[in-house]
Amino acid sequence: MFRKTTLKTVCALATASLVLSGCASNIDNAKGKPSVYEDVSTTGSVGGVGIESQDVVAVTDKMMRDMLANPLLTGRSTPPRIIIDNEYIKNESTSVVNTNMLTDRLRIELNRAANGRMIFVGRHFSDMVQKERDLKRDGTVDGGTIRKTAAQAGADFRLGGRISSLDAIDRNTGTQSRYSQISFEMVDLELGTIVWSGLYEMRKAARDNVVYR
Repeated sequence: MFRKTTLKTVCALATASLVLSGCASNIDNAKGKPSVYEDVSTTGSVGGVGIESQDVVAVTDKMMRDMLANPLLTGRSTPPRIIIDNEYIKNESTSVVNTNMLTDRLRIELNRAANGRMIFVGRHFSDMVQKERDLKRDGTVDGGTIRKTAAQAGADFRLGGRISSLDAIDRNTGTQSRYSQISFEMVDLELGTIVWSGLYEMRKAARDNVVYR
């Protein structure tokens, strides 16, 4: 009786094993394409007519060099306070662009290269700064090791700008062409005058099958 039960169990397990192995053989386990690192300053393996990483690098590098060469920004005896963020950067183009990528890279690279000739106000961090100031003022924390000031830093200049584009499509070939224009302007925050301007233009053509996100 015991041997018969054991034999049935072995047969059942063998049958289940065969069924599972049959199912497993139908699963598509083809290997995916491994990730590769690409140079952000060159056209990658996926490219279209939109604004891509090499464009962000080229635009911000060009704007940085122009600003550093402007005596109104870097030749002052007292370094000017400057705000560079995307608050006043408008994307009116047909390209999907995270404008923070432009302003963040420009501010960070300028801050490194200016070496104290320009002071950057972190207005996008003002809430964080105010919370800490409030904790210091009400005695929840001590005063830290840096001097106290009556208020957060005001700025002398702020960056504004616009991204615009003009598209054309060849219906016979499906080729799409896009002219993109990226403009930046540095505005005097007292007078409203524009003390520096920079323009970057490009035109790309492709049979665009790329989806930008």
